[in-house]
Amino acid sequence: MNKNVTFLIAALALSACNSGPAQPPLSEAPLAGAAIGAPFTLTDQDGRKRSYDEFKGKYRLVYFGYTNCPDICTPDMQHLMAGLTMFEKAHPVLANKVQPMFITVDPGRDTPAVLKQFVSAFHPRLIGLTGTDGEISATAKAFAIHYERVEGSSPESYLMGHSQVPYLMGPDGKPLALLPADTPNTDANEGDPKLVAAELSKWVR
Repeated sequence: MNKNVTFLIAALALSACNSGPAQPPLSEAPLAGAAIGAPFTLTDQDGRKRSYDEFKGKYRLVYFGYTNCPDICTPDMQHLMAGLTMFEKAHPVLANKVQPMFITVDPGRDTPAVLKQFVSAFHPRLIGLTGTDGEISATAKAFAIHYERVEGSSPESYLMGHSQVPYLMGPDGKPLALLPADTPNTDANEGDPKLVAAELSKWVR
């Protein structure tokens, strides 16, 4: 057999072995084409202005919640960031293309200092974002997030009802899929980070 042909066959075989499972095109993502997301500028946990567009070319993991959320936001963030960490260990180069963001729906209490303490508990690259009531309202509306204040026993003890929607946005800032933050695993009634990592593996490239 011709040496060049032999070399080509070997190279193709090696490529096939290293390629892993085939990924569907981004055009087939569950949320492809949905009118979700828009540019925004908010304030991060260090008091700096951050814009959505500064992360063009990266996949954005976007979650809306608040730090005083008693039952949903903390476990969701634990599972999402644990899944991202698993993805980082398996695919460090690809994982570096994913920027996680936590956007508060409670800007009155979630100051940059409060957000800094909150996000630091989950992942070193997680950005916490806050802003004025108007900025948060406009951003939430652009991402199809509903939230409302639920009064408590005192003015300080209110809760925030809000949509529980972890978005994976593409490099163009448009939606791709929802991440399974609260999908139960087989061993306990809690979210399964492996499913988050698998969904990231499916769409991030």
